[in-house]
Amino acid sequence: MKKLLNVLYITSPDAYLSLEGETIVIKKEESTSTRIPLLNLENIVCFNYMGISPALMGACSDQGIGVCFLSPNGHFLGRVSGKVKGNVLLRKKQYFTSENQTEAVAIASSFLIGKIINSRKVIDRFIRDHSLLIDTEILNKASNALKDILKDIKKCSTISDLMGFEGSAAKIYFGIFNQLILQQKEDFSFTERSRRPPLDKLNAMLSFLYTLLTFEVSSALETVGLDPYVGFLHQDRPGRPSLALDLMEELRPVFADRLALSLINRRQIIGKGFTVKENGSVIMDDDTRKIVITAWQERKKEEIIHPFLKERIPFGLIPYVQALLLARFLRGDLDAYPPFFWN
Repeated sequence: MKKLLNVLYITSPDAYLSLEGETIVIKKEESTSTRIPLLNLENIVCFNYMGISPALMGACSDQGIGVCFLSPNGHFLGRVSGKVKGNVLLRKKQYFTSENQTEAVAIASSFLIGKIINSRKVIDRFIRDHSLLIDTEILNKASNALKDILKDIKKCSTISDLMGFEGSAAKIYFGIFNQLILQQKEDFSFTERSRRPPLDKLNAMLSFLYTLLTFEVSSALETVGLDPYVGFLHQDRPGRPSLALDLMEELRPVFADRLALSLINRRQIIGKGFTVKENGSVIMDDDTRKIVITAWQERKKEEIIHPFLKERIPFGLIPYVQALLLARFLRGDLDAYPPFFWN
């Protein structure tokens, strides 16, 4: 099993990364603040303006360490990776399958089934744990509506039909999201999902966490030899990691949504940690972003029993395991792709 290696997050806008031997040197205002060995690093995520040296990018490329560049607000800018890995026959099978509607629908259905079941688990967990603080009738109604959509998805024969049901499920799920905010309701009131730009504090957190998850899933897909830019559910567009967006559907409720709600309900994040810009978009300040990243890293260390493998693994390895299972299915080693179901 692959080891859960470290991800280095550079959140200081004025930090510059360079290479000395096999060590990353992080400099701020002409002084060296930190030295980190390349060993055991899997990815580097940069929110800084200053960037990194060509020598360090070359070393990361040679050693298979991904480098991702995000704006200070968490908007994806680009990524650097090494040589393409994996068997060319696997990628050819991926491309062929993506053009075969019957096969593509079967895989895409699995992604959405995983997403909706995990979304219901989030709702049902709140009903179980916080019945005195929420309107259980509203949440039960939403959970049952999602259950009905699952039946419709299993009957779909086209990607457009699947996307239609996915949109309906998302509307139901996010329609009750405000019920799941148990603390700081005034600061984190939620009415609907807004993306570009996020128009409230919770949407800003979700967009940021989804960006982190997209990068993790893209790296996992490349590690097992799949092309993250050719998907089955999301249409292929230049620069769009369609397969990463596909695979992360089943992981969004568990990785991102639960974490965002937990940080709010435990008051680890407060309303003062956000800024509203002139165009109405909401962004996190540096301190809030660091809190979210720290919580993200800690969550990845938690261990679970994987429902398909029946093995105990760190939470952070789930994207890799799911990418590996998808690759095994495409190779013909599995009869179907088994989505991740949170217990």
